[in-house]
Amino acid sequence: MKKLIQFVLLLAILGLAYLLYRQFAKPMEFDQIRKQRESEVVSRLKDIRAAQRAYRQVYQKFTPSMDSLILFVQNDSLTYERQIGSLDDSLALTQGRVARIQFKMAVRDTIFSGRNLTNTEIEQFRIIPYSDNVPFIMDAGTLETMSGVVVQVFEAKAPYKDFLEIEGFHQNLVNLIDERKGLNRYPGLKVGSMTEATNEAGNWE
Repeated sequence: MKKLIQFVLLLAILGLAYLLYRQFAKPMEFDQIRKQRESEVVSRLKDIRAAQRAYRQVYQKFTPSMDSLILFVQNDSLTYERQIGSLDDSLALTQGRVARIQFKMAVRDTIFSGRNLTNTEIEQFRIIPYSDNVPFIMDAGTLETMSGVVVQVFEAKAPYKDFLEIEGFHQNLVNLIDERKGLNRYPGLKVGSMTEATNEAGNWE
């Protein structure tokens, strides 16, 4: 009887030790997965920001349409200027050997140079990594600053619920979202803002 009681107590101690371990280990495990997934979502948001800035360079505004942004990266060009000769060379200036020439380069070969992006990879700009093919939430428009200056703004957002819903970690996700809301912060990752002139900063920066 004594041995049976000891065995039951041992099982209870082991069970309690496991529960305590899971209580501390699970948040750390969730945090590791979160950091890895956030890294990929941030990378995609940076691509969207780079594409939006190039779009503004050509059209003097951001676009609220992901379709338009993707077509722009796939098919459009940016105009650059190159100077021939030196403005400090007075002889060359008088002889007309100093000039500026314009040339165009494909968007994908400038802001995404070296990556050799395919059309399919560019199409993926719209999708939040680790989501069930959920697109980023994107908008664009204008905003008047406190000083009365009207600026072009855009934002692209990825809610935590779309890329951090992991089996066995639902409560950890709920806690994270509640924590962000309690701090009056967006419960997810986003770049830019429709309510503030942030110079297209990301909320992870």
